[in-house]
Amino acid sequence: MALEIERRFLVQGDDWRQHIRWQARLQQGYLVAAADGVTVRVRSASGLPAVAGAWLTLKARPGGLPAAAVALPEGLVRQEFEYPIPAGDAEALLALAPQRLSKWRYGLDLPGGEWVLDVFEAENAPLVVAEVELAPATWERSLVELEPPAWCVRELTGRHELSNAALARSPLAHWPQAQRQELLEAVR
Repeated sequence: MALEIERRFLVQGDDWRQHIRWQARLQQGYLVAAADGVTVRVRSASGLPAVAGAWLTLKARPGGLPAAAVALPEGLVRQEFEYPIPAGDAEALLALAPQRLSKWRYGLDLPGGEWVLDVFEAENAPLVVAEVELAPATWERSLVELEPPAWCVRELTGRHELSNAALARSPLAHWPQAQRQELLEAVR
C-alpha cells in the first residue's frame, strides 16, 4: 500500500525563502473529490526539468493501517497512488476538471522529512502552506521529533476545508468573511 504521511502548517512571513532548493508552478484539477476523502487529481508542473511533468493521482483514506497508526490525528495518513502521464493528457484532463487551482511550490532544505511550501494564487491567495512528508519507515520517530520552523504558525493537519481538493471546490475568496479573517489573522 502506498502511504502518504504528512503534516501541514499555515505559514507567516517569508523567512522560508532562505531554504528554497527548487520551485515549480503547479496547475491542479480534481476529476473526483468525494465526501469520503477519495480524490482523483491531475497535476501539471512547470519549472526545472527535475520537477516538471504531469501526474494522475488517486488519494483515499487509509485502510488496514498498522496498529501503531490507529491513534494518529485525522488527516495525517492517506493512501496515495501517483502515475506520470503525458503532458497532452494532463492538459486534456485539466480542461475536464470541474475544480482547479494554481500555486507555486517550493522545495525546502529543512530536516525531518521532505518539505515543500505552496504559495496559492488567484482565489486562494494569500494562503501559504508548508507540508512535510514523513518517511513511512520512520514516521513514528519523525512525528515525535519534528520541530516545525517558527514561521509555521498553525498546524493544519486534518483541516479538510484547507485540503487542496477543498480549496479547488471552495476557494478562500468564497469563504464567509469571518471565517477567512480568522484563518488569516494567524499570519499577520
